[in-house]
Amino acid sequence: FRFISQYLTATTYVDEPNYDLTNRNIPQSQWSEIYRDVLLDLDDAKTYVNENTDFSQGEKDARLGQIEVLQVYAWQILVDTFGNIPYSEALQAESITLPAYDDAGTIYANLIERLQNARTLLSSGQGFAGADVVYGGDMSKWSKFNNSLQLRLAMRISDSNSSLSKSAAEDAASNGVFTGNQDNAIIVYQSSPPNTNPLWEDLVQSGRSDYVAANTLVDIMNGLEDPRRMYYFDENLGAGVYEGGIYGSQNPYSSSTHVGESFLNPTHPGILMDFAEVSFHLATATSSDLNYAVFGDVLTHYENGVTASMNYAGIDDQVAINDYLSRPDVSYDSANSNALIGTQFWIAMFDNPIEGWSVWRKYDEPTLNLPGSTGNPVPLRYTYPINEQNLNEANYNDASQAIGGDFQQTKLFWDVN
Repeated sequence: FRFISQYLTATTYVDEPNYDLTNRNIPQSQWSEIYRDVLLDLDDAKTYVNENTDFSQGEKDARLGQIEVLQVYAWQILVDTFGNIPYSEALQAESITLPAYDDAGTIYANLIERLQNARTLLSSGQGFAGADVVYGGDMSKWSKFNNSLQLRLAMRISDSNSSLSKSAAEDAASNGVFTGNQDNAIIVYQSSPPNTNPLWEDLVQSGRSDYVAANTLVDIMNGLEDPRRMYYFDENLGAGVYEGGIYGSQNPYSSSTHVGESFLNPTHPGILMDFAEVSFHLATATSSDLNYAVFGDVLTHYENGVTASMNYAGIDDQVAINDYLSRPDVSYDSANSNALIGTQFWIAMFDNPIEGWSVWRKYDEPTLNLPGSTGNPVPLRYTYPINEQNLNEANYNDASQAIGGDFQQTKLFWDVN
């Protein structure tokens, strides 16, 4: 996703930056990882919680609420990657070995309902604490995460299901979403394997020099004189010098800008969702195009999003932040709302790259490059895994036909404009 969103590019092996995702079976890896190692494990966790006789019903409900939030998160990632997927018949291998695919829009509506129900569960008692690597058992923050995730889902469908988008966004905002970086849903990794940040494993532990900053991101941030460059990128070419590798071409490692030092730390946190994302969703919701009845105004939310991203990058100098926000190419202008929000949202999602990809698909901003080796267009989805084509053929064929063809350029249901 760091490649697809054009935050990073490669030095030698450029299949993925040219959107050849099938050569190394990436769709299958993503599919299996989430279905088998996330959703199925979380289903098992629900079973263990329900069977535990030491928990009160309130403690069980709170734990089930935490699990439900993570399951909804995982389902949303699958839908946003593939479109229609097995859902209502999934995770039932003992009785249904060849699950049918559900309509992605219908899944989204059900996920929103599940989050609304999880809100009640989370308020029922104390959930996981020591085992909770996200919030350490702080149930008030789990509630904010739940509502913020509902806001993400609601805003994603603003062009495809405006009535549900409006009601779900207003419901989420009224019940309490993230209000600062202290609410961010992050995983702090450990300093030694196997619980290190996977980015460290690729950039450091591998001993390889395969990845550099992409010129797409570097050129945009250079043009804006964005102070986050000192956090996102290394100054290996000299103080204040940033030269991104040509996206999708082979690039010399030594003469391209490297990833910033923080990202080379095995304990570098992994972001599930943060205040910057929530702020940009609220900015869109309060823009004149939508005018949802959520708190605040578009200017405040937009500037909160930029500021939160700056603060997370270690930039606390409010004068520097205000100077950036006052630039003509950054300052909020309702006539250019989509481009401004989309570009700043995309920059802010550098360390949450699947959301960066979704932001680009949703806002069509900023303009991304065509990869240097092939000129292939940016994927709008992953194609279905080869195992589905071979083993679940009838349901695969139905799903492919329903979405308009199993191609990377087939738009997701919410990618309307």
